[in-house]
Amino acid sequence: MRMPADPQDLSAVQRCLRGETAVFSELLGRYKLRVFSYLLRVVRNPSDAEDLAQETFLKAYSKLGSYDPAHPFLTWLFRIAHNCAVDLLRRRRPEEFSLEDEEEPLETADPAADPERRAESASTRESVDHALAGLPAPYREALILRHREGLDYRSMAGVLGVPEGTVKIRIFRGRDLLRKRLSEMGLAGA
Repeated sequence: MRMPADPQDLSAVQRCLRGETAVFSELLGRYKLRVFSYLLRVVRNPSDAEDLAQETFLKAYSKLGSYDPAHPFLTWLFRIAHNCAVDLLRRRRPEEFSLEDEEEPLETADPAADPERRAESASTRESVDHALAGLPAPYREALILRHREGLDYRSMAGVLGVPEGTVKIRIFRGRDLLRKRLSEMGLAGA
């Protein structure tokens, strides 16, 4: 089941299209951190992620008329961000994009109240992030969209521009690679 656009987003887009261009800053404010966070995890460089986030919002603004309100605005933004990131990564590492391409969450430990558990949780999250960063881009990006951004398979397929079956395969293979990396790092229960 597809989620419709958020009414606030839809209103802001319609107002922008009617000429109230300053309203776009509302959308920017609402989504800039999520888009930046997504891009940072994909390209693994804060400066590149910042540049790509700016490029994403510039492209979104210029193509606002092509936005389909039958879909969430954030999914549309992630699709633009994905395309920007793919372009950058292809220029740098074309071999990472030669890959063709269950519902268990990535375990990053439950942040508990006591300091020892919080430190352990932070350490585990850091290990998962490190292992995730070492995965090939298609798998890393699929896992990020699924487990960090909470997108469903249909939305992920739209963002990545691939069939749902390919998304599922990338998630499955990505989880398998992530488990192996975490096991190599000595995190046996991963």
